[in-house]
Amino acid sequence: MSIESRSITVSGLTVEVVRKPIKNLHLGVYPPQGRVRVAAPMAVDDEAVRLAVVGKLGWIKRQRAKFQAQPRQSQRRMVSGESHYFLGQRYRLRVHESSGTALHIALRGKACMDLFVRPETTVERREQVLQDFYRAELKRLVPELLEKWQPTLGVEVRAWGIKRMKTKWGTCNIEARRIWLNLELAKQPVQCMEYILVHELAHLHERHHNERFTALLDLHLPQWRTLREELNSSVLTEF
Repeated sequence: MSIESRSITVSGLTVEVVRKPIKNLHLGVYPPQGRVRVAAPMAVDDEAVRLAVVGKLGWIKRQRAKFQAQPRQSQRRMVSGESHYFLGQRYRLRVHESSGTALHIALRGKACMDLFVRPETTVERREQVLQDFYRAELKRLVPELLEKWQPTLGVEVRAWGIKRMKTKWGTCNIEARRIWLNLELAKQPVQCMEYILVHELAHLHERHHNERFTALLDLHLPQWRTLREELNSSVLTEF
């Protein structure tokens, strides 16, 4: 499949233009920063893309303003009293310092997140302990969701992984049958992570976000639009 990608500037906006062998032009604005992306047929030139973007400038600005207005977590200092999120639940961090302790996270009920560190542990290392906790929990949860959804959708991935991504909740490499999930999903409700997984699995049936793709989601996860909106309006983390 031939794909061409480049960026153009329209009325001061940087627009990512991806040309594919598709029939119609699709314009989207994506969180967290309001990235503007146009998927266009191979034969559509830059001027036609420019005109399409100009015609939607009002809508694009409203979408970008909505994303910019979303609450964002401030820079984490990893000290007692901070709020951190896990599976959609807000936890109050409690830091316990002790020489020789094994660095780890433990949840206490549904309100407290205990971080065990040594007195000399840096902020960066404390943050890494939290990220390691998130990664381990996702690696525990994802196989259960795959076991549920792969037979339902009639597909099977060869590999999956977790990494931090700035602009996407998940990606699917169709040729390799490999899915990547954003580490930030550990902060979201399980249902939202489930939606992203189903979304990426559905791409193994249909590459594009067309009517067939939408019909697959409607059939297997009717509430997907609500979950997408919940993700797009969630507390964002700067990194």
